[in-house]
Amino acid sequence: MARGPNRYHELIAAIFFDHWQAGTDSFEFARQEIIDKAAELSIDLPKNVGDVPYYFRYRYALPEAVTATHPDGREWIIEGAGRARYRFRLVKANRIVPRDDLLAIAIPDATPELIRAYALDDEQALLAIVRYNRLIDTFLGLTTYSLQNHLRTTVKGIGQIEIDELYVGLDKRGCHYVIPVQAKGGKDQIGIVQTTQDIRFVEQRFPGMQCRAISAQFMADQVVALFELTLQDDEVKVVEERHYRLVPASELDQDAIRAYR
Repeated sequence: MARGPNRYHELIAAIFFDHWQAGTDSFEFARQEIIDKAAELSIDLPKNVGDVPYYFRYRYALPEAVTATHPDGREWIIEGAGRARYRFRLVKANRIVPRDDLLAIAIPDATPELIRAYALDDEQALLAIVRYNRLIDTFLGLTTYSLQNHLRTTVKGIGQIEIDELYVGLDKRGCHYVIPVQAKGGKDQIGIVQTTQDIRFVEQRFPGMQCRAISAQFMADQVVALFELTLQDDEVKVVEERHYRLVPASELDQDAIRAYR
């Protein structure tokens, strides 16, 4: 049974070419097809079969054989299509990465050292740093509270999803907001799949409340990039981007603080 790191690539490529034809821009496949194709190719599946599409939806690029079929300026994504179903779809290629010419705003680091010592991975560490330093409050100008992290739920028309962390907040007028946050490591990229599912979740679960979708990403030198995102014409658009550098209070630059004013 194949167990190497390329087994998911071989499996998803085989499923893709079972359905794809030149000119096709969307098609669905069922989770059962993953099981059947793995047996056919003698590929060892994880206990959670959904880990295969998850691998490509959120973490890694699709195999080269698949990406070679998309036209210039477009790319394939895998999105949920209901219970135990997925959809390959061509969308406009859209890469959102932190700007390298943006000022990094110095913030006194309030992260407990114990949290830094025992954070299990980049995503966990980033969510904790954002939470302890109240960066969502600073970024949006709201008072916010973490409601739940790693929320697993379902969205009609999409299926099962996971939200990295969900905040609720209010402004000075008492208006309430729902704020889904996605955490990205240094090499991860913001994509349409997670942003879309976060926004659709809020629309269905909290109708009438305003959604402020946020992505947080690690950069070099203790800098955290925050993006507010929205969907426009089936693309992810950046509403606002800010960079925050976490520093000891003793290293705050008073001249820079005055300049912020």
